[in-house]
Amino acid sequence: MKGSFSISVQNNTVKYAFSLKRNITIIQGDSATGKTTLVDLIREYEQNGTDSGISLSCEKKCRVLEGNDWNSHLSLLKNCIIFIDEGNRFVESKEFASEVKKSDNYFVIVTREGLENLPYSIEEIYGIHTSGKYSDLKQVYHEFYKIYGNFNLENKIQKLITEDSNSGFDFFNSVSQKKYICESAGCKSNIYKKLLESGSENVLAIVDGAAFGSQMNLVSELLEKRKNLSLFVPESFEWIILKSGVVKDVEKILEHPEDFADSTEFFSWEQFFTKLLTEKTKGTYLKYSKQKLNPNYLSDSIKNKILNLDLLAFLQNSVQ
Repeated sequence: MKGSFSISVQNNTVKYAFSLKRNITIIQGDSATGKTTLVDLIREYEQNGTDSGISLSCEKKCRVLEGNDWNSHLSLLKNCIIFIDEGNRFVESKEFASEVKKSDNYFVIVTREGLENLPYSIEEIYGIHTSGKYSDLKQVYHEFYKIYGNFNLENKIQKLITEDSNSGFDFFNSVSQKKYICESAGCKSNIYKKLLESGSENVLAIVDGAAFGSQMNLVSELLEKRKNLSLFVPESFEWIILKSGVVKDVEKILEHPEDFADSTEFFSWEQFFTKLLTEKTKGTYLKYSKQKLNPNYLSDSIKNKILNLDLLAFLQNSVQ
């Protein structure tokens, strides 16, 4: 399934209206914020339709998944938006992640915990915002699309940590020109440990926002405590390259990736951007490989196009 879908569900006391554009959406927040009420409305409408006194508007069927027989129930659901309330521990399992990966459904999961086995975007983590009887979804980590925290751009980076250990690390390590330390965390689950172990130096971590959602609770708490630490969260390294303009005919795709990234093929948009860049550069001097960076990306002309993006201005400051 691909595309963006608007959902409106209401009874005589409350109304929820929001849109989904990726295969995994997380709703979090404290008790009594309306998370369970939303799922209850979907469930009751599914069981009783308009006789429930609930109205639901959505292009796709909305269903609730729960209980010990979740896997057999899920196997019957196709091209749906599936809601899962907190307390269903199966969402933490590798088995559930495996089913989501091959599913043509979208999933809306209510949870306060980070789900390590699911690669969900920090952009799709929401709390519920209520005004009167009307409720919508409010992004929790939207500010992370910029450098998070109180990182002072007048103070140069002393250490840069990349989630990527392959092409992304090769690029940022070259950009550093040995004026600051650049090291790889190896994977997203090591970012917190690397930041925690850092000292008083100014440290910036660069991660793939398209799949970093499960780590955000821990990392954001640490960033609040340690003001010398910062986080930069583009969709992915491949997205940075595509966004820079060195690859042509991708503007419309980048504007609305949800219309092109089919959830049955791509577990996360990070995978989608990798395939897009690989396919667009195949047979050219910019042929892209995730395992090892093509040296042509380090030529002055290409490197400067990438670094001239406003979102990478902080790196320019640190190597001048």
